[in-house]
Amino acid sequence: MGTIIGIIVLVIDIWAIINVIGSNASVGGKVLWALGVLIFPVIGAAVWYFAGPRGDTRMIA
Repeated sequence: MGTIIGIIVLVIDIWAIINVIGSNASVGGKVLWALGVLIFPVIGAAVWYFAGPRGDTRMIA
């Protein structure tokens, strides 16, 4: 059971880091966000999801 949870956390962290890299944040901001996700995997990814900079979210009509 622990292995499955570890794999899920790893996938979520990879997703968060990919989104950090593709965000509109400054380079310094990206580094800080990535470090936060790496140092605090579960909390860092959750904080990124709720508070991280958003990309271009315009809807195409």
